[in-house]
Amino acid sequence: MTQIPTTPYPPAPYAPRQADTAGVLGGRLLAYLVDLAIVGLLWGVFVVVLLVLGFLTFGLAWMLIAPLFPVVAVLYSGLTVSGPNRGTVGMRMAGVELRTLDGGTVPFVVAAVHAIFFYVSVSFLTPFIVLFGLLRSDRRLLHDLLAGVIAVRRR
Repeated sequence: MTQIPTTPYPPAPYAPRQADTAGVLGGRLLAYLVDLAIVGLLWGVFVVVLLVLGFLTFGLAWMLIAPLFPVVAVLYSGLTVSGPNRGTVGMRMAGVELRTLDGGTVPFVVAAVHAIFFYVSVSFLTPFIVLFGLLRSDRRLLHDLLAGVIAVRRR
């Protein structure tokens, strides 16, 4: 006879220890500032290229300047978080990495969606996203829950 589980959902195979998430929120704040500067620099380089191209295309390339910042930010986050280091440059400096709930590397699409959720939540809920993490024992923020990832200390 098969036994029916008592909980509706089985526990996630990867359950980080309390020490794995200690200090993650402070590290993520530092990482955000570093990554914002890097994205700003990358965006600035692309803006210069588009300004020059704008003269060659009679101003058509200048229309790409406004949507360029979010595209650069999402691509930067998606490529770096889904890479072998599991984090952006700022996250690596702060000693933080993102993982899936089973402990694996975050796929590019999930990392990009996580970045979109992050930038949308920062735009509307800035002080509350940190408060959300303070109330949870695993220090996951709202956009982490929505994307199904967890931030842990690098080993």
